[in-house]
Amino acid sequence: MRELDETAAGGPIGARLAAWRRRRGLTRDDLSSSTSLELDYLAGLEAGREWMDRRGRLAALATALRLDVADLTGQPYPPRGEEHAAVRAVAFHLRRRLVRRQADTAPGVLLEDLAERTRAAARADAAGDEHHLALALPELIEAADRAMAAAAGPGRKEAVRLRVDAHVLGAGLLRRLGYKDLAWMLLHRARPGTLEPLPVLVEEVRLLIDLGLPEYALARAERAKDAGADWEVAALAAVAQAMAGHRPEAEQLLATAAERATDARESSLVVAARAVVAAEYGDAGEAADHARTADQTALSGANRSGLLLVAAAAEARQGRADQAAARLVEADAVAPLRLRLDPFARDLVAALIDRTTVQAAAVRDLAERAGLR
Repeated sequence: MRELDETAAGGPIGARLAAWRRRRGLTRDDLSSSTSLELDYLAGLEAGREWMDRRGRLAALATALRLDVADLTGQPYPPRGEEHAAVRAVAFHLRRRLVRRQADTAPGVLLEDLAERTRAAARADAAGDEHHLALALPELIEAADRAMAAAAGPGRKEAVRLRVDAHVLGAGLLRRLGYKDLAWMLLHRARPGTLEPLPVLVEEVRLLIDLGLPEYALARAERAKDAGADWEVAALAAVAQAMAGHRPEAEQLLATAAERATDARESSLVVAARAVVAAEYGDAGEAADHARTADQTALSGANRSGLLLVAAAAEARQGRADQAAARLVEADAVAPLRLRLDPFARDLVAALIDRTTVQAAAVRDLAERAGLR
């Protein structure tokens, strides 16, 4: 286990892959046969010449090695800096919240105050400001629980909605940090009775995609139809179909998402989903084209950072390392912790360290701040 311990700090996925493959007693040929991944790609990934940028590939490797996806990504990552430490601590607070019963004597919460606090947390989430979101979440979720327990009559519906929103925000942060079991528990707890609100179902689809379970994500997306599925469900389902290798179905879902989009932001996010789907199929040129055509001015900080990461990976796949690094630097300026805690971003940063010239110093700085050096 020593070799696994040495790779546990969230380094490149290839290093963890090599350690787990040897622990399972498999050769690269075995892994190539069971995953249909090219032997050269696997060898390059383990040697640090390649990087992981496709969810389907990551899921296939985890399945072949009988692992959770997080065993290969190394999540949750050791804290790097005070803000990261504060963000990671939210898992402790929310875990405690999940197991602790709410005292009956706890005072209620004004719905107007709860609504404002929920909106502030949602703004932090949209901006990709993980630090401020993490600081707000424990008290917000506790307040939302108290509000729903005390609500009656006309105010109960609003209290339920705000409680769902608070739990979904918490689950999203836990998912990104790598505490996917806690995220699932929080989403289960968010359901009021037997209802499955659309925000919960959407976050469950995201979670199942991150867990490398596209078939389950598609089943959840189907259930979202009864809850009033919108463009976002169709776009996420397209990514899941791409992970499963079903391109025609993915393209059909993207067309549906484009039809359902109602404004510039939603339309831009559908274009971003097109870039993700193209990247999932290994079409870097198409992914880069879609990333360029998306209207970044219509996107929030978190969405813009995600789009820039897709663009960076596409540039790198086409041999343009400095352009890829420039996109990563831009994404880091928009939402620093959101980028540095993303496993695909970390893998790309590690791969670019020895490939860049003009951006070499910037990439080394990114790697240092992410704890990769």
